[in-house]
Amino acid sequence: MEVLRIVILLILSMLSATEAGPDPQVPCFFIFGDSLVDNGNNNGILTLARANYLPYGVDFPEGASGRFSNGRTTVDILAQLLGFRNFIPSYSAVQRNEVLRGVNFASGAAGIRDETGNNLGEHYSFAEQIEHFRDVVQVIRRLFQRNETKLYDHLSKCIFFVGMGSNDYLNNYFMPNYYTTSSDFSPKTYSAVLLDDYSRLLNQLYDLGARKVTVTGIGQIGCIPYELARLRAPKNKTGSRCNENINKAINIFNAGLLQMVKRFNSAMEDAKVIYLNTYESSKDLTMNAISYGFTVVDKGCCGVGRNNGQITCLPLQTPCSNRSSHLFWDAFHPTEAANQIYAMKAYNSTSASDVYPINLKQLAIA
Repeated sequence: MEVLRIVILLILSMLSATEAGPDPQVPCFFIFGDSLVDNGNNNGILTLARANYLPYGVDFPEGASGRFSNGRTTVDILAQLLGFRNFIPSYSAVQRNEVLRGVNFASGAAGIRDETGNNLGEHYSFAEQIEHFRDVVQVIRRLFQRNETKLYDHLSKCIFFVGMGSNDYLNNYFMPNYYTTSSDFSPKTYSAVLLDDYSRLLNQLYDLGARKVTVTGIGQIGCIPYELARLRAPKNKTGSRCNENINKAINIFNAGLLQMVKRFNSAMEDAKVIYLNTYESSKDLTMNAISYGFTVVDKGCCGVGRNNGQITCLPLQTPCSNRSSHLFWDAFHPTEAANQIYAMKAYNSTSASDVYPINLKQLAIA
């Protein structure tokens, strides 16, 4: 009996070790952004930008968690690629003992500018998300018994993901009935103003301990189902029905963002900042859709109106059954299938047209 007990304990020990698996490639992962990476921070506030109801999350293990997709978001998949055994918790639900491995601060409708997204109700702007991170830093400081060396050594090894800017165009600049920015600024000037604010806020993250930072460009938002539904335009000479006025403005911003990343890397010897070229990645998925397994690139899997792009998913609405063949889940957001490709490009790609100057896998060990 004693031998049997020892054998059982050994088997249980082996199973436990297998389930635990290796440590993640970085000790923590902090996420800032908008609805593309929000995982529930908007659930408890008064806003139209929320997704804590079915069919959102129809393919997600935890159901309708507040993610704006049918399943995992890009950062969920990146967390798995980085070796985290569980998804990074939202700031709204994180427990004190979880903060050491990271927190997701992202909020649907959020932007670089504080007023961005106000048309949809409450949200947490990038500045507010940084204040939430400041609070988390205080918690970590106490967990390390106020040892500043341990605190900053820990944070310096973490990856910080920042995805901002889409709403500063969709829910600000290109919404002239609600905002005056398009009459106040030319696209070039608006981009410069945004990037000045962005640079200042990223410097705040640096001051709080961020050293490994991933900054995402804005995708081809002139080609999302929402814009295709609004534009109702025939194909242009390149075969596109996209709103090219929006895409041109986005390209100005993205070009400036890349230069900003280069300046950060030049000025901050102890930091590494990488740029995810989401615009080129989204363009690649659209132009080479079949090779990626997508047969529908101009219509949401779930929504209402032309292109399923005039309204996002309604509560308990029945979505399309072939979700993996759709590039878009709703009028604005990718399907899990698309998010998988975006995440793999960010993590593994060696092409500067996807990620510059290194990928996330390389950033993790840098």
